[in-house]
Amino acid sequence: MGSKWTGIVSPQDFVFGEKEDDMLLLDCGRKLGPFSLRFETYGELTEKKDNAILILHALSGDAHVAGYHGKVGEKPGWWHEMIGTGKAFDTNVFFVVCSNVIGGCSGSTGPRSINPETGRRYNMDFPVITVSDMVRAQHKLMKHLGIKKWLSLSGGSMGGMQALEWTTMFPENVTSVIPIATTARLSPQSIAFNWVGREAIMGDPEWRNGNYEDSVPEKGLSIARMLGHITYLSDESMDKKFGRKLQESSRYSFDFSYNFEVESYLNYKGQSFVERFDANSYLYITRAMDYFDLSSRFPGGLVESFKNVRSPFLVISFSSDWLFPPYQSREIVKALRANSIDVSYCEIKSAYGHDAFLLEVEVLSKLISDFLRNRYDEVKND
Repeated sequence: MGSKWTGIVSPQDFVFGEKEDDMLLLDCGRKLGPFSLRFETYGELTEKKDNAILILHALSGDAHVAGYHGKVGEKPGWWHEMIGTGKAFDTNVFFVVCSNVIGGCSGSTGPRSINPETGRRYNMDFPVITVSDMVRAQHKLMKHLGIKKWLSLSGGSMGGMQALEWTTMFPENVTSVIPIATTARLSPQSIAFNWVGREAIMGDPEWRNGNYEDSVPEKGLSIARMLGHITYLSDESMDKKFGRKLQESSRYSFDFSYNFEVESYLNYKGQSFVERFDANSYLYITRAMDYFDLSSRFPGGLVESFKNVRSPFLVISFSSDWLFPPYQSREIVKALRANSIDVSYCEIKSAYGHDAFLLEVEVLSKLISDFLRNRYDEVKND
């Protein structure tokens, strides 16, 4: 944390919960510990520790949000175009943190981690987690880093859910919030897609009730990813990218091999996902998303859930996002305004669907950089 970020980043691990009173009490009633939270940092934390920003990842993301591991140009972070010198989250100004959620498979403790009580993998003995549990773990990381208050929180999709959860659980630790392409509760349609994805995994003979080792449920996980990926796109983007173009010839094959480019593309996405993600983590994280519902916690619904929030918001949605459509963002905005919260809302016209939060870099950068500059000016002038 003592020097400017150069583009090369090394993952770090924060281990906690080794003592009973430091374990994580989960919503399901179980305690988790000891366990590890994988995180990465970018930029330099000021002496006042007033420039820290927490980036929160979506379902298939991880702590590697920007920069490179080992060599510039190899495997940039998943939001690399947004974080760095002169970018939206300017690492010459801000100290950026991103951690892999608990239940994940990219360094943080999850179902494929070793259970210290048994010496074997947790697998399906891993406790069911919630978005609230993810945030509690991040709160411990915040204290470990010596940060008392985040200048801002930002994330798309499930990352936006975590950002909203932070404002309701730890409002005193949040200065501002930028939820993108997200929702205050998962819709029945999204729950249905998650269910089918999990059924594909658990229906794979190689899943073995979650106890797979050498042979993993590749087919089931691949199908789950293909299904999910369809929801991230839009009809317009798929038509522009693929149309009805055939993959290898100008004629139908009259069999059930690849005929269309879109079929080959989805297969590639499914196979590449299998190489980097764990099937059991997919089960746990999608279930956490299913359970997320800020509007059901109080009799007053979403408005009452935001009753203690005082942070200014920049809420962003995308016109062609049918997984988390704009009306869901407008519901968040309406509830915030009912609590007299300072909130700006922008619905970006985009053909990219839900994936727009990863792809609409130019317009997002302008919105976010202006918002952050104003928030930081306010903090420095206090």
